[in-house]
Amino acid sequence: MKDMAVHQLLNTLYVTTERAYVHVDHETLKVEEQGQLKAQVPLHHLGAVVCFGDVLVSPALVQRCAAEGRELVFLDRNGRFQARVVGPTTGNVLLRQAQYQAFQHPGKSLNIARAIVAGKVQNARQVLLRGARETAEQGPQERLRQAAERHAQILEKLPSSGSVDEVRGWEGEAAQLYFHVFQELVREDRDTFKFDGRNRRPPLDPVNAVLSFLYTLLRADCVSALEGVGLDPQLGFLHALRPGRPALGLDLMEELRTFVADRLSLTLINRKQLTKDHFEAKPGGAVLMTDDGRRQVIVAYQKRKAEEIRHPVLERDIPLGLVPHVQARLLARHLREDMEHYIPFTFR
Repeated sequence: MKDMAVHQLLNTLYVTTERAYVHVDHETLKVEEQGQLKAQVPLHHLGAVVCFGDVLVSPALVQRCAAEGRELVFLDRNGRFQARVVGPTTGNVLLRQAQYQAFQHPGKSLNIARAIVAGKVQNARQVLLRGARETAEQGPQERLRQAAERHAQILEKLPSSGSVDEVRGWEGEAAQLYFHVFQELVREDRDTFKFDGRNRRPPLDPVNAVLSFLYTLLRADCVSALEGVGLDPQLGFLHALRPGRPALGLDLMEELRTFVADRLSLTLINRKQLTKDHFEAKPGGAVLMTDDGRRQVIVAYQKRKAEEIRHPVLERDIPLGLVPHVQARLLARHLREDMEHYIPFTFR
């Protein structure tokens, strides 16, 4: 049976239907909604079950998952990590050990950092090319195309990077180029939404306020995805380690920024769903979103996460909101050496 709110990806079952009932019947996991069977999967096919929001799980299934080393993960309806049920013997300790060993291994750490930045640069390039195609004015169109071309050159140089610091350097150049022409992608009310570059803590203009808020939402989703897999969100391969900073969460977020957050911010601005009334200036120059502005963005973000996109590795359509979870599992597979390389998420 097929239900769009029940997805089986990479041996993991994602249950996103509110008030669904998940239970085990002999050797079969079943998902019911209001007493009607929505999906069933042989239990031995699954390595993990991930439940979003108000999903009821039978005690028998909890016990089976714990006893057999099968992950049972609970996220809230927005995808933020709540809890993970594990038994006395699971792969999480070994997975984290593999993560720590990869971090200590210069070659492995470098390869993962390269892949993450390659995904980010490729996705940023696609946003720039799309913007150029949709821009009628020759000047902005040429600036966007030139920035996209430089992104292509950076992609060619990344494989020969000899250190993580060098990878960070290419990432920094690409980000600077990208945000230098980001204003060309804003089509409506360019006086209110004037963008002179990325700034934060605090944001100093409405565009940066929207970007910062969306990045906060995306970061929480990436950290939740890593927690759900059993990886340590604090130990990353691209971002430097700092106390209290989820470096791996930020790593995972990099390849998703432009596709998830930046494109949504431009959509909200260019469709006039956000106006100057959704922002307020604070003493000291900070510009923050109003409560109504935040509500507008959250609603749009949740709708965006529900949209189906084609995942290049799975070669099938999945909700965008599941992409961080799929990427976290691909990274876990690579760290376990079940995959030779980590493959970042990219779109066309």
